[in-house]
This record gives sequence, C-alpha cells and structure tokens, in this order.
Amino acid sequence: MTIKTFSYPARVNAVGDTRFRIRKAQFGDGYEQVAGDGINPIRRSWDLSFVGKYDYIAPIIAFLEDHYGVKSFQWTPPNNILGLYRCEGYKPVAMGGDNYSLTATFTEAFSV
Repeated sequence: MTIKTFSYPARVNAVGDTRFRIRKAQFGDGYEQVAGDGINPIRRSWDLSFVGKYDYIAPIIAFLEDHYGVKSFQWTPPNNILGLYRCEGYKPVAMGGDNYSLTATFTEAFSV
C-alpha cells in the first residue's frame, strides 16, 4: 500500500500540541507512581487552517475524505520533521464570494 503525502500549505498560524500518555497509581501515603503508557507515550497534533477559493479547498477535502480518518498519510509539520498523521475530521466555513476556510487537526500516527 502506498502512503500518500499531504502537500497543501497551511496558514502560518499552525498550533502544535504535545500530550504525554502516562499511567498513575496513587497510594494512601501520598506516594504516586508514574510511568509512560505504551511504546509511543508522546502524541503530537497540529491545528491547521486553510483559506482560499473553492478550487484550492476542494482537493484538500478530497484528500482528507480519501483517508476518512483511519488511513495515515505523510506530512511535514512546521518543525520540518516528516511523519505519519491522521485527520479524524474537518470544518469548512463558507466565507462568501467563493472564499472558504477549512480547519483540521492532524494527529501523529505510529502505523499505516
């Protein structure tokens, strides 16, 4: 199976988010035991927005719908480290005059 690459440029105000998956065990004496959860305990995501005419937005929507939230794709975030990502949904906004805004969150994936 070929992994496609998402190559559409997003707006410059992309917002990244890093979450750590941890397991905690709290004991009665105030002691807390903490450990990383799984072999990939760091999960990164990026909130992206795209703005333009429908001719620009339509191929982005088609790409995301082709992957329908479960298939990973390659994408290079603003930190310039190519990785696998998934997008579970998107929000289009018709701004009038054939202008559209599209927001989506790309979440790091660890397999195809």
